[in-house]
Amino acid sequence: MIYVPRIVEDEIRQKLSASGAILIKGPKSCGKTETSKQFAKSILQIDRDEQVPVIMEVNPEFLLKGETPRLIDEWQVQPKLWNYVRHEVDDRKQKAQFILTGSANPEEEAKLHSGAGRFTVVEMQTMSWQELGYSTGKVSLSKLLQGTEIEYSDNKLSIELIIERMIKGGWPALINASMDESVLLNRSYINLLAEADMSRVSNVKRDPQKVRSLLNSLARNIATLVDNTTLEKDIKAFENVDLSRPTIIDYLNALSQLMIFEEQPAFNTHIRSSSSLRKSSKRHFCDVSLAIAALKLNKNRLMNDIKYCGFLFESLVYHELKIYARANDGEVFHYRDSSGLEIDAIVVLSSGEWAAFEVKLGIGMIDNAANSLLKFYELIDDSIQKKPVSLNIITGTGMSFSRPDGINVISLASLGR
Repeated sequence: MIYVPRIVEDEIRQKLSASGAILIKGPKSCGKTETSKQFAKSILQIDRDEQVPVIMEVNPEFLLKGETPRLIDEWQVQPKLWNYVRHEVDDRKQKAQFILTGSANPEEEAKLHSGAGRFTVVEMQTMSWQELGYSTGKVSLSKLLQGTEIEYSDNKLSIELIIERMIKGGWPALINASMDESVLLNRSYINLLAEADMSRVSNVKRDPQKVRSLLNSLARNIATLVDNTTLEKDIKAFENVDLSRPTIIDYLNALSQLMIFEEQPAFNTHIRSSSSLRKSSKRHFCDVSLAIAALKLNKNRLMNDIKYCGFLFESLVYHELKIYARANDGEVFHYRDSSGLEIDAIVVLSSGEWAAFEVKLGIGMIDNAANSLLKFYELIDDSIQKKPVSLNIITGTGMSFSRPDGINVISLASLGR
């Protein structure tokens, strides 16, 4: 399979030059190993080398010998390696010595012992539309955050094509897969998650049926502010399964550790309003295809439920914005207040510039989205908080243009880093 360059490569390059070791983390099969190989000069694949457990008992330092940067793939299979790498970095006192990849977050104890100057962390996701070649990248997030006016463009994009792409997802291994193959493999991913990964991640036996029930509930409520109490009721109503809130919390923590489950935090800003800000996070899968796979949906069923597709599309846009924002040293939030005013995504750079985004699958609700953005803009107290540099509506249509009121309408097929 031909390697497709990833946006995250620039971050890897920067952090390798700044630290002795980097940890590249992300969900299983998102492309961590292949991307790491572009930088590594020697490789140790912990989960494939049968000699590793024996060497760990006899002489673990031997596993660290090799040309640098040395890739240690799926390091969490032998978690004690973390500390050996840490000490080796201290002893060598050189940059770019090790690349560790893993599909589970390190335990808190390992994080506490990592130490400044030893490890830096790179977060990977599944592939973006720009990386997959679905988007021209003509409308740059970087330029939007500089207030640059966008140019008109038209990339033909049908609802049917968007649905097909959401079903397939951003998995590198599925680039050349058929739709039927993609459906089968993504459902297999969910099955393996429920049957094995959730118990393996922290060596705690978890009930596969309850895991599936939780995944189904998360999928039904994707891109919403659903809380754990609501999840509990939803699982009882739709799955006929009793799943207590403590168990839900435990399972959500395990999904977060596997980097399957993500939370989009609330934006905390200064507004001229008596309305109070909502602090709950929106909830997403690491790739929208997993929500579709969890519910065993196909293209025909999704075409007949465009309302639900709108939530899936919003989650897809969050995924895209997160990748592009990270490439610009930014983060993605959402806004909602007690009056019901909601902004789907807010990208904030570390430099302080920020932009607001509404997400609409079709063009029918663009005026409503524009009204929400303008109302939100007026609420910002600019004596305390800078106004957003741009207001934007991301759609599933093909056209990108600036409206007379200054709001940008952007096709996802034009959006890039």
